[in-house]
Amino acid sequence: MSASPAAVPTTEPSPQAPAPFVPGAAPPAPDVRARFQAARDGGLRARDAARSLGLSEGAAIAAHAGHHAAALRAVPLAGPWLALLQALEPCGPLMALTRNDSTVHEKTGVYRDISGTGPMGLALGAEIDLRLFFNRWHAGFAVTEPGRDAAAPPVTSLQFYDAHGLAMHKIYPRDATDLGAFAAVVARFAQPSAGYVFTPASAPAAPAPDASIDAAGFADAWAAMHDTHDFFGVLRRFGVERQQGFRLVEGRFTRRATADAVRGLLQAAAADGTPIMVFVGSGGCIQIHTGPVQRIVPMESGAVRWINVLDVGFNLHLREDRIAQVWIVEKPTGDGTVTSVEAFDAEGELMAMFFGARKPGQAERAEWRAIVAGLERAG
Repeated sequence: MSASPAAVPTTEPSPQAPAPFVPGAAPPAPDVRARFQAARDGGLRARDAARSLGLSEGAAIAAHAGHHAAALRAVPLAGPWLALLQALEPCGPLMALTRNDSTVHEKTGVYRDISGTGPMGLALGAEIDLRLFFNRWHAGFAVTEPGRDAAAPPVTSLQFYDAHGLAMHKIYPRDATDLGAFAAVVARFAQPSAGYVFTPASAPAAPAPDASIDAAGFADAWAAMHDTHDFFGVLRRFGVERQQGFRLVEGRFTRRATADAVRGLLQAAAADGTPIMVFVGSGGCIQIHTGPVQRIVPMESGAVRWINVLDVGFNLHLREDRIAQVWIVEKPTGDGTVTSVEAFDAEGELMAMFFGARKPGQAERAEWRAIVAGLERAG
């Protein structure tokens, strides 16, 4: 469910959290269910509760399939995942949640205008705007959990995981959701016999040494781009990791900003009403908010610092203390230069990207460029 500021968690286990399993072990499902619930009761969110057991979140959820007495229940789902998402439109408003280790993006709206070709999919609704990479979607579950208090009814969400048990995307009902239509989607795609198995993720490959890259050719290819989407092809063609590419053209197309740049741009956009775009990816889904942001709420608890957007229909929760690098990135397009602000954690994971709101064929907003210029002056 959408987190209020007081509910935004730390990743540190509480003193009451259970002792973790030895990583790589295969504990019995009843033990997983008991320990997972104890970790959740101790204040951990699902991803962190699973990690405290030495498990992926997907593996912890899969242990709740079948018949048992635990409060959390999981019904395996089967695709096609595109058809499942397309079936959600009659449900009305739903909350889409996509996250990575440091950032959570929550957007409420109707799942409509969903299409796909092969492993790629798009959702282009007014509120739910997604880029979908179904080749990463390995498993799905309808997960039913108790309500937030004894008087609240149970809540069923749809949760999708990759082959390593990392959450790709989650979908939650809202007050205005047609729960009958939502239950019909669950019944249509339920596959109780699906025995999903998750495997450990391998360590990411190290980037190629800078000296092995054709830096001049890479910079020329960057300068020749006509669309922001060309960037991914340029990286692949030259075998360049994202931040490595930023370093190779630093001073020409990229500049470093300070770690508080994300807070600064959100506060500036809220102050003058500049509409922005906020991208957060999980590896299997990129979720996008386009529009203004209004209520920017920092929150600190010890060394943990969150910057939150708490607006009607859009919530963002970003671990500000995990920001290791922020880059200002300029890409040439047929509509002129397009500027992004991109935040990375210490492991090099892209936490979030920010753009000025625009449509193809439109030049970048002067108001957004002014915000970015303000970040550079502050830096």
